[in-house]
Amino acid sequence: MSGLIVQEWIERSGGAEQVLDAFRVALPDSRMFALWSDDGDRFPRSTVEESWMARTPLRHHKAMGLPLMPATWRTAKVGARPDWVLTSSYVFAHHCDFGTRRGGVPKFSYVHSPARYLWEPELDGRGSSAAFAAARSVLKRVDRDAARHAGDLAANSEFVRRRILRSWGRDARVIHPPVKAREIIAGGDWADVLTAEEAAVLESLPERGFLMAASRLVPYKRHDAVIRMGDRLGVPVVVAGTGPERDHLQALAESASVPVHMLGFVSDALMRALFQRALAFVFPPVEDFGIIPVEAMAAGCPVIVNRVGGAAESVVDGVTGFTVDPDDPVELAAAVAGLDRIDPGAARARAAEFDISRFLTDVRTWVLGEGMTDAAPSGSAAASASARDDAERVSAPA
Repeated sequence: MSGLIVQEWIERSGGAEQVLDAFRVALPDSRMFALWSDDGDRFPRSTVEESWMARTPLRHHKAMGLPLMPATWRTAKVGARPDWVLTSSYVFAHHCDFGTRRGGVPKFSYVHSPARYLWEPELDGRGSSAAFAAARSVLKRVDRDAARHAGDLAANSEFVRRRILRSWGRDARVIHPPVKAREIIAGGDWADVLTAEEAAVLESLPERGFLMAASRLVPYKRHDAVIRMGDRLGVPVVVAGTGPERDHLQALAESASVPVHMLGFVSDALMRALFQRALAFVFPPVEDFGIIPVEAMAAGCPVIVNRVGGAAESVVDGVTGFTVDPDDPVELAAAVAGLDRIDPGAARARAAEFDISRFLTDVRTWVLGEGMTDAAPSGSAAASASARDDAERVSAPA
């Protein structure tokens, strides 16, 4: 069957892009459509159909383009009628049609979250502008109506499932995102595969003596809270990632009483070596799921995450890490004091439960009807073995 995978837009990296990579492996005969694609290395232009917005400056100004996106999705066209449509939605991609409303084309929507800056702007400052606030009530009505036509829904966490129910009045199955857990576990000591330059960076850091934060440097990820936590507890901090908060975080780092290392972009290998060297990986945001904490656990690293949000679904409190109120200094201090009780083997075993192989099996079951068809993620042993083999291709999708 030749289906169509639909993504809001395609960045060079990110959790949604990891899901998209896995979709392409699970459903290799599919085509793709996005408002625009900014990663021609991962997916050549010829493999992604784009909307009219790709030819305008709006592709670089998402906030300005938001009011136009619902209509763009409703009216977008593709060259050939697909057998099915699978959307990867965190803004308005689930609004798309492509023959699903009246043409009888089956539709599936994988929901990273109903748009946070629309439905829960207190969690995401991007929806705080006066112009967007004025349009929010209209967009919420449009979005709720579109959700009625979004086909079969899958949420990326139980936390998001509940948000879907609150926002759209619909229920969804839960399919947790893909994590390269078994690849990380099988890699052994990741310091052994670093380049000379990366090895020098690693050796310049305290050995198993720092708190680590990583992801895109944007306000809601709360890297500043990790820096302040290290400063308060007298523990060095390492921050990996790039983004618009870089200058602010650098200034905060320079004023801290402990060493704070701002590493910028790091390779997968260096990230995994950092996990293995860190005292703990700290993840304070209210996140929809949180792939990076699971990657850290796969490397045997204890994690400290917000007890509110999807990240708490992967962490076994007191066994693979701790779930805390990130604004409570007493809880944070207690978590750091208890890190020596965390068994790296237990962390790795828990992370393996979220491996890509499971995701591939669940997606094929959901979209193609292979294996069981109920809402609970499942699959036959043969299908799981096949998915594990396919997982190796996620790093370099066709």
